[in-house]
Amino acid sequence: MAAHLSYGRVNLNVLREAVRRELREFLDKCAGSKAIVWDEYLTGPFGLIAQYSLLKEHEVEKMFTLKGSRLPAADVKNIIFFVRPRLELMDIIAENVLSEDRRGPARDFHILFVPRRSLLCEQRLKDLGVLGSFIHREEYSLDLIPFDGDLLSMESEGAFKECYLESDQTSLYHAAKGLMTLQALYGTIPQIFGKGECARQVANMMIRMKREFTGSQNSIFPVFDNLLLLDRNVDLLTPLATQLTYEGLIDEIYGIQNSFVKLPPEKFASKKQGDSGKDLPTEAKKLQLNSAEELYAEIRDKNFNAVGSVLSKKAKVISAAFEERHNAKTVGEIKQFVSQLPHMQAARGSLANHTSIAELIKDVTTSEDFFDKLTVEQEFMSGIDTDKVNSYIEDCIAQKHPLIKVLRLVCLQSVCNSGLKQKVLDYYKREILQTYGFEHILTLHNLEKAGLLKPQTGGRNNYPTIRKTLRLWMDDVNEQNPTDISYVYSGYAPLSVRLAQLLSRPGWRSIEEVLRILPGPHFEERQPLPTGLQKKRQPGENRITLIFFLGGVTFAEIAALRFLSQLEDGGTEYVVATTKLMNGASWIESLMEKPF
Repeated sequence: MAAHLSYGRVNLNVLREAVRRELREFLDKCAGSKAIVWDEYLTGPFGLIAQYSLLKEHEVEKMFTLKGSRLPAADVKNIIFFVRPRLELMDIIAENVLSEDRRGPARDFHILFVPRRSLLCEQRLKDLGVLGSFIHREEYSLDLIPFDGDLLSMESEGAFKECYLESDQTSLYHAAKGLMTLQALYGTIPQIFGKGECARQVANMMIRMKREFTGSQNSIFPVFDNLLLLDRNVDLLTPLATQLTYEGLIDEIYGIQNSFVKLPPEKFASKKQGDSGKDLPTEAKKLQLNSAEELYAEIRDKNFNAVGSVLSKKAKVISAAFEERHNAKTVGEIKQFVSQLPHMQAARGSLANHTSIAELIKDVTTSEDFFDKLTVEQEFMSGIDTDKVNSYIEDCIAQKHPLIKVLRLVCLQSVCNSGLKQKVLDYYKREILQTYGFEHILTLHNLEKAGLLKPQTGGRNNYPTIRKTLRLWMDDVNEQNPTDISYVYSGYAPLSVRLAQLLSRPGWRSIEEVLRILPGPHFEERQPLPTGLQKKRQPGENRITLIFFLGGVTFAEIAALRFLSQLEDGGTEYVVATTKLMNGASWIESLMEKPF
């Protein structure tokens, strides 16, 4: 059991166990010893639901990464390919199968598509003459993966681009399937709210799927009260800004992949190694970050400026606990101290790690360039000088700063001005293409198509209206003891989270005007429950809302939702689901066209 998945109001271990059971059943179909050939992208998400020990129990003896030419030698009866349904991967699989040594003992081939089988892929395997070699061709519907007690992700890296640039609804179908799986495990969700074109489509798919399965009545008492479906393009602003929570900054600077982060090893070397100057570790330090670690659960969602004081308090508490050993006189007292020792040592190790991470982050956040960039971002978000060429952005281009950084800032300015004046936009485009290369014209086209970088139409800037009505900019933010969600960006309240907050009270009727300005329809659907399953809420009991971000979500938004869940009089607790955990850099990168 993964204890950290069951600490919240919704026990996500139920979902984890269901997907583990499905995996075990498939492995048992392939009798005998097995080797798994992995599509490398899947190893991270799979690691969150099944460790190697589970695979070993089901006779998995070897694991390889999928790559061209021959498969490595392995004395096993079954070779199973775990892959996403992508045509380019089918070519590699065919190469593997065709180069199999016929002289050796015959091995059985199987293929498991994650999360869906694809007719196109099977046709490609048929064209390449290998489809008949596979005994089992099945799908493993791993749609939503539990990351934490209140967090689920599909980890579909292309979802935003597919939905908004290519009009490909595959990931929306997977989202709807994932939500149907959740309803099968946790009961029908009585109310669905949504904002945006993709949200509308997902809701329609869910309602259609429910109609198709009318025979089986869901008799589980509903755990969730509401579902809120939100399109990422309703709030393009939030991911572009630099996140200022502890977890958000770790992700911005080092990138968190499937709840693991890789950090420079020098900071984590023991004192002895550091003093001798030799034998310094060269391999990146890999740490898992989730709420199973007590200290991380406490500081992850704080504004980074509030983290230092928590760490120093913790250090005092831990050293005082270790000092207790001098006071232990009797055998009973010594025994009690020894029994607490493993927990205390784990706490000390955890503190050392997070102190090192905080030092690494502080080196970045105290730099002059970080401060200059943040100042420009905050000026844009509070509505200062969004309509003319920005001198800091000009300098960044002239000094050839990383292109992603420049694109993030230009897109932020565009979004905060409801599009740029044509001559400002043309100037930025010309400067970027002349400095970074003309191949990036395709990337600029993608950003324009996604609505991130566009000319202002109708000559009107709607952002000030949205900012004032939704109170997106707060001047006096208390970062140490926050009273509002704007602490996660030191002044800017994420638009997406503000929409969720206002839906919970007083309801969206109060902001009809703004909802009309924001892209896409807003809607409400009710799903009738069988009699006897209607929920009667106890006085003081919070509603549980599942909020699904279609197109990705940032750690700062998750922190803001956790803040709302913890409010004494909030009335609502949130569980977050998304197509992908992302930040501004990974988001812009997913929209960039790779030059040939």
